[in-house]
Amino acid sequence: MIAVKCEGEVIHLVANHLTDLSADLAGVGDRDNSFPLPHGRGDEFHRGSPGIDPRSLPAKGPKPRDIYVPDLHIDSIKVKTRDFR
Repeated sequence: MIAVKCEGEVIHLVANHLTDLSADLAGVGDRDNSFPLPHGRGDEFHRGSPGIDPRSLPAKGPKPRDIYVPDLHIDSIKVKTRDFR
């Protein structure tokens, strides 16, 4: 179980069990194994061109910013707040 408590600018972390991994972290640079990085979606050099980008096609239907509700006023929108205490 881990609990986080805040009092002003002070943050308390309460844990039942901690494991010290300092030795493992210190030896990360000395490992002989390679660390292959995965290629991202935008890496066209590695994967080749995907063809037509669907974001360049015209959108179907109205965009969210173009939707207008005449009876809706900004003051009538209620957003539930979150209390982190």
